[in-house]
Amino acid sequence: MASIFPPCPKCDSDDISKNGVIKGKQRYKCRSCLYNFTVEKMGKSIDSYYVVKALQLYIEGVSYREIERLLGISHVSVMNWVKKYQIKVPKQNLATPTYKILNQKELAEFISRPQNVEGKGMLITELGDKFMVIQWNRITFN
Repeated sequence: MASIFPPCPKCDSDDISKNGVIKGKQRYKCRSCLYNFTVEKMGKSIDSYYVVKALQLYIEGVSYREIERLLGISHVSVMNWVKKYQIKVPKQNLATPTYKILNQKELAEFISRPQNVEGKGMLITELGDKFMVIQWNRITFN
């Protein structure tokens, strides 16, 4: 018989019992690992696909506000994910990223031109029904 209580967030066990109320929320105890927990509030959640895309863009050097414009996700959410997952941006002293948003036809035309791809680091990633091309242009000092 399936438990009517939520599974343990620590060990995913279904062997759960009630364990009091704290701040108006039911508290549970896992009988397997003895972990005490309350059920998280049910709120608006963002698909993990967008979390991963936002973090990828952040690592590539795209600003929080620009990620917000591209994905339609609050820059504060992106900042919180960066803190939560302890993401560190590698130092990019000699290259800066530039990016373009293209549909499939524009992407095919862009890649077919040799001057757009020769001698450049490039990443192409899906972004909904479009594609994002991130290129790294070297900074030259005269």
